[in-house]
Amino acid sequence: MPGLADSTGGKTVDRQQEFVLRTLEERDIRFVRLWFTDVLGTLKSVSVAPAELEAAFEEGIGFDGSAVEGFARVYESDMVAMPDPTTFQVFPFEGVGAGESARMFCDILLPDGSPSWADPRHVLRRALSRAAEKGFTFYTHPEIEFFLLQGVPADGGVPVPVDSGGYFDNTTHAVARDFRRQAVLALERIGISVEFSHHEVAPGQQEIDLRYADALTTADNIMTFRHVVKEVAISHGVYATFMPKPFSDQPGSGMHTHLSLFEGERNAFHDPGDPEKLSKVGQAFIAGLLTHAREYTAITNQWVNSYKRLFPQALANRITEAPAYVCWGHLNRSALVRVPAYGKPNSARVEVRSQDSACNPYLTYAVLLGAGLKGIEEGYELPPGAEDDVWSLTDAERRAVGYEALPENLSEAIDVMAGSELVAEVLGEHVFDFFLKNKRAEWEEYRRVVTPYERMRYLTAL
Repeated sequence: MPGLADSTGGKTVDRQQEFVLRTLEERDIRFVRLWFTDVLGTLKSVSVAPAELEAAFEEGIGFDGSAVEGFARVYESDMVAMPDPTTFQVFPFEGVGAGESARMFCDILLPDGSPSWADPRHVLRRALSRAAEKGFTFYTHPEIEFFLLQGVPADGGVPVPVDSGGYFDNTTHAVARDFRRQAVLALERIGISVEFSHHEVAPGQQEIDLRYADALTTADNIMTFRHVVKEVAISHGVYATFMPKPFSDQPGSGMHTHLSLFEGERNAFHDPGDPEKLSKVGQAFIAGLLTHAREYTAITNQWVNSYKRLFPQALANRITEAPAYVCWGHLNRSALVRVPAYGKPNSARVEVRSQDSACNPYLTYAVLLGAGLKGIEEGYELPPGAEDDVWSLTDAERRAVGYEALPENLSEAIDVMAGSELVAEVLGEHVFDFFLKNKRAEWEEYRRVVTPYERMRYLTAL
């Protein structure tokens, strides 16, 4: 499994570069896309000819960082995209009849060769290094939900899903079933292992679960996943969206993620002597996730629309699994953090259920790891678990047992994040400040827009 060490050991990188250059020649690859993400998690790409790649390995590709969200100010704009050869992958399904294409993720550097503090990959690398200093390797396993739509209305109207299926439905005669098969085949052909795929609760809603990997590999895989899913959808004449809540009267799309820490080959969350088989490290990690949950919610749920998934209208006869209250449990899918039942000791893990599939995975995994490590470092005590359906309780009942609500909108979330020393430390000053500034601007823009809801409710009544 590729990990952090693969891209930092000199000999390993040299061998990987040789493999990449040899593969370009043997496979007749005509285009090499160099990928990176901005602070908001938008995928960026520059294509280079294979003949230029050897020089790119040595010197990188220069670009204007001031043109990329959150990277640099105009007077400090020069940046370098340095290809990471350990992420090289051929895309055999994209070059039919014209030679194959490939991609590599890049690390973003300053002209002097030092890492850019604005690079989300560097933010996650820094968090993983801190975990490594304590002897831990951080693994993640995401369950990614999204919608397939017949198209996107140009006027912002309600879109039409591709089917009327529900949870685990076998939509044999609809595009979704064949789409999932083609998407899974495409992902596996480029080395991204898929564990499960199925129809989700809402019409047109799909879920594809990736196998666990180290957090940096998983974040790279999520960015690749979103690209591949959209491309496969286009080939089927439909549209895939990772928008958290496209429909008011249907559940939204989350990205529940299972997390675990390993010390060498040993799962640090497992303790055979504990009644729940959960180690002190695992308990403190969960306590860290809970203690800092409100502070990192702006990262895990970074869009105005994200909070309509967390705090939806009541849906009759529909499952609402978006966690809006800070608590944990075992069988409780309304809890923010769930500890799944597991058989083998190395399967011990915790599941965080708040983040949505439109988050920046690098920043999300960095803050989740940072919160968990803080719990371990400070010896946080894990409160009693919640086995009630938290959504069915009244506000008074939730207050009585101490279940605090997550921020209810983006404005509240960024206000809470602004006061967080933990999130500022994990993200670094540059990313922290830019993210807050960008999200405040998004909220201000949103709150000034008159919506169809307001016109329907007030035009004739007032």
